[in-house]
Amino acid sequence: MATYILKRLFLMIPIFLGITVISFAVLHLAPGAPTEMQTMMQPKVSLEARARLNAIYGLDKPLPIQYFDWLKRLVRFDFGRSFSSDNRPVQEKIMERLPVTLFINILSLVLILVVAIPIGILSAVHRYSLFDKATTLFVFIGFAAPTFWLALLLMLVFGVHLDWLPISGIKSLNYEYLGFWGKTVDLGRHLILPVLLSAFGGLAGLSRYMRSNMLEVIRQDYILTARAKGLPERVVIYKHALRNALLPVVTVLGLSIPGLIGGSVIFESIFAIPGMGQLFYGAVMARDYPVVMGELVIGAVLTLIGNLVADISYALVDPRIRVR
Repeated sequence: MATYILKRLFLMIPIFLGITVISFAVLHLAPGAPTEMQTMMQPKVSLEARARLNAIYGLDKPLPIQYFDWLKRLVRFDFGRSFSSDNRPVQEKIMERLPVTLFINILSLVLILVVAIPIGILSAVHRYSLFDKATTLFVFIGFAAPTFWLALLLMLVFGVHLDWLPISGIKSLNYEYLGFWGKTVDLGRHLILPVLLSAFGGLAGLSRYMRSNMLEVIRQDYILTARAKGLPERVVIYKHALRNALLPVVTVLGLSIPGLIGGSVIFESIFAIPGMGQLFYGAVMARDYPVVMGELVIGAVLTLIGNLVADISYALVDPRIRVR
């Protein structure tokens, strides 16, 4: 296993470089340079001024040289400075937003696991029952409903009409004056809608995935043998069938790690949450190349780590699998 992990770690290096090359090229070849975005509302800015800005940002160099300059900084864990007016280091901007995004996505991941796996098991065990049909309808809604539409619907119902939950930000204006429990409740009320929205799509997909795996497993001969021996149904399902049914789910969970950032763009923008998703959206719109590349690098690393974790978990969950 140790040799396999080392091989995978070395293999990650060319894959990571390939991802960064493609991302860097696509980002710089997209229409709208940073200097154009910054001066588009100022028609009096001369071409010489834009050329000086390009020279300051290093955008006057050929694209391969710009990439290698960026890569040399990355080796030193330096993402550069933002092109925005604050000109702050990219690491600083990302690190101050990272905790919020991680916290929300960890909550949503826990919610998905706690709800989706039992739903999938019960749907498979009680196939074609009223519960199975209701969860199937729920899954179709989860797949079909656009995230932004669902977010607006939740905000309209729970935030505007019922006035139960806040619809933007993560803190109230009087947050600093609240006690410990007051701050906890205030934070929780602000996070309910974003966490629900973040978990909804994944919950629908994982429950359906769990149902299909469970159905396939409970048809296997060893399950029929276990039932024929008179084992209680609870033991057959939760001791013998569940472990094998979880194998593909482990893979899906490993691959869902990069979604911690990617999926945050929509709900953080809609709910005005100061996280990495909102930062990424703003950086893309402003063509803030260093910030965009910084977040893409983190996404690429999470993707590679997710794949590795999925493969290792696969081998750990199923003793029949031995990695050489």
